[in-house]
Amino acid sequence: MACGPVTELIEIKQLFQGDAMTLKLCGFAASNYYNKIKLQLLEKGVPFEEELVWVGNNHPKLVSRSPMGKVPFIETPDGYISESLVCADYIEAAYPEHPLVPADPFQAAKVRELIVYLELHIELVVRALYPQAFFGGQVSDGTKEKVRQQLARNVPAFAALAKFSPYIAGEQFTLADCAAAFHLPIAVSACKQVLGEDLLAELPVKAYSQQMAQNPHMAQVLADRKANNELMVSLLSKKKPA
Repeated sequence: MACGPVTELIEIKQLFQGDAMTLKLCGFAASNYYNKIKLQLLEKGVPFEEELVWVGNNHPKLVSRSPMGKVPFIETPDGYISESLVCADYIEAAYPEHPLVPADPFQAAKVRELIVYLELHIELVVRALYPQAFFGGQVSDGTKEKVRQQLARNVPAFAALAKFSPYIAGEQFTLADCAAAFHLPIAVSACKQVLGEDLLAELPVKAYSQQMAQNPHMAQVLADRKANNELMVSLLSKKKPA
């Protein structure tokens, strides 16, 4: 999601900053990975502020804090942390109140297993379709077939682990839901738009998404995502040659 240099939005960032916070979430709200960390923070009741940071450039203000130039990353009292899985684990360890990972080591590992399956074996695979699904590009027939083949194996594997009863890992809301709430609907949408079918049809994504939409924190994140999408479209339109 290349959207322009970080420097374009420094003033906007200042408008949205409040009092000094312990933790700062950096990135942009159109990102699923940003939103999963934001939902985690809201569910746990952790005070934080947000800094709007785009990707798609090598601005020193970005790479000095996230060396791969990726978002999200977080600013902590001790420094910066990048990669969403690592950010999520830090937040759970640093703010143990309202845990989103079970105390039992095995159950905690099962939650993280779900997240890895979801992000590595579903979202990353479907991401190959995003240029055509969401950005006006095209993907090759070879890419489409590769996605089909991979999801034919990967979706049943994820389904074998996911509970949906009513949450991904079972009866309790966990970190797995912070990821699934965003990744699953986007994956379904991309498949339908590019491949003409829902390759995740064996998963109850629609019912799960409707349930998650009733969560007030989820509703807040979705509203912020909509506003950020509109901002992104506005900025991109200004960059187009006359």
